[in-house]
Amino acid sequence: MDKTADPCPPSAVSHGVGIAGLAGLAAWTLVARHYGMNGPYAGLAAVFACGLPMVLWSLLADKVHRNPSTGMNWDAPARPLREVLDVSLVKIAGLWATWLAIAIFYCVARWYWSGNYRFSMKLFMAAAPWLLAFSIPYVLWIDRRLTDARDASYAFGQWVIGGAAGKPDMAQVANHARAWAVKGFFLAFMLSIVPGNFASVVDWRIDHAFADPVKLTAFLIAIMFMIDVCMATVGYLLTCKPLDSHIRSANPALAGWVAALICYPPFVLMGSGGPLDYHAGGAEWDVWTQGYPALQWLLGGWLVLLTAIYAWATVAFGIRFSNLTHRGILTHGPYRWTRHPAYLSKNLFWWFSALPFLAVSGSLTDMVRNCAMLAVTNAVYYWRARTEEAHLSADPDYRAYSAWMDRNGPVPRFFAWVTGRKQPALQPAE
Repeated sequence: MDKTADPCPPSAVSHGVGIAGLAGLAAWTLVARHYGMNGPYAGLAAVFACGLPMVLWSLLADKVHRNPSTGMNWDAPARPLREVLDVSLVKIAGLWATWLAIAIFYCVARWYWSGNYRFSMKLFMAAAPWLLAFSIPYVLWIDRRLTDARDASYAFGQWVIGGAAGKPDMAQVANHARAWAVKGFFLAFMLSIVPGNFASVVDWRIDHAFADPVKLTAFLIAIMFMIDVCMATVGYLLTCKPLDSHIRSANPALAGWVAALICYPPFVLMGSGGPLDYHAGGAEWDVWTQGYPALQWLLGGWLVLLTAIYAWATVAFGIRFSNLTHRGILTHGPYRWTRHPAYLSKNLFWWFSALPFLAVSGSLTDMVRNCAMLAVTNAVYYWRARTEEAHLSADPDYRAYSAWMDRNGPVPRFFAWVTGRKQPALQPAE
């Protein structure tokens, strides 16, 4: 098919955003390695090191603050404060009530006060007074520029205050609650794993990393996971309209939430000892390739490639990464190959790293069970993908991208060829 006759729909994010973030993260990582800075706050600094260049690129190069989707008008003078004050106070009340609800949830959920999560809680407690103070001028400033300040935050504030502020739009209230539930749940998790992932790269000695293909593979994979974690954390932190990175909608389907949450602590089913654990009596790839350096290079290189695609899929989001949300449609990078490059690469990685069809126990039962459990895990991610597609399909931009992907995407075309499914034709322009 002539690509000029069927161009890919434009992406909500440019290539430059992710590249800028990678450059900042790489620079800080080299500094941290040089000075041996492997503590949790060095890891937190890595998040800012990749986030700041992405913000600057978004504003200065892409000028995202002028996108119509922000709902902000920069060409007209800002509205007088007295015109927005009543609305802004309602929104501030709703925002503070949201944060209070999240704080109560953190207090009730005991897992947030053990292990790596304690670092997240420490950060939130330190940031809370500053966020409360900053939220007042921020909301007032935003509302003076918004073409319609009565958004989901305002609806939630109406619901919190009660009848004094008018009857709220309950659909907007629900969307606000879902969006903040996503941010509250996943941001705490991401911040908890940033220090460990950053330290795993800083602590590596280069002479050890290049000692053999297994160690080199582990080192490169550690780098990819650090990139993924830092970039994703930036995404959860920067959900705001001036950057056009706000949450348009959070998945309203219960199935979508269940499919996502069972892949993360404390609900994760695939972890060690969990009901979908596929490692019983097994061993990782390096055990089975001992004594076969050529095979180690081949399999290790394949695992690094899969992890690189996984990390690239996160980098492509720039400052917009988030589970269970719509923050603009991506069509660039690995999203030109398939709608779900991260899920595809991640699930292939598990098959080739765990090799579940082999077992050091020699037990056929372990082999069958491990393969079955990993297949069920794959099915969970397929389920996640379908619920995400159902959510995003409410946006005509996603429907256009999805249709283009069916016609042009290498992965959908491959599966269409395997299954014998006829590919949809490009409809002529009217």
